[in-house]
Amino acid sequence: MLVIGRKKGESLLIGDDIEITIVKIENGSVKIAITAPKQIGILRKELYIEVTDENQRAMVFDAAALEKLKK
Repeated sequence: MLVIGRKKGESLLIGDDIEITIVKIENGSVKIAITAPKQIGILRKELYIEVTDENQRAMVFDAAALEKLKK
């Protein structure tokens, strides 16, 4: 993991086409702006984990539910 200190208005680049800019720092919270190509998905990590977990639960085979559908 790379840790970089930035001040309000400063940016960092990831590759040639992703820029992250610090927009606001207030009360222990940081607001960032992300400039990236449209084809790159951007999600908060907690949302990504929630979606991944939900997809895993949807793929679980439930034999009891299948038996109910057969009746």
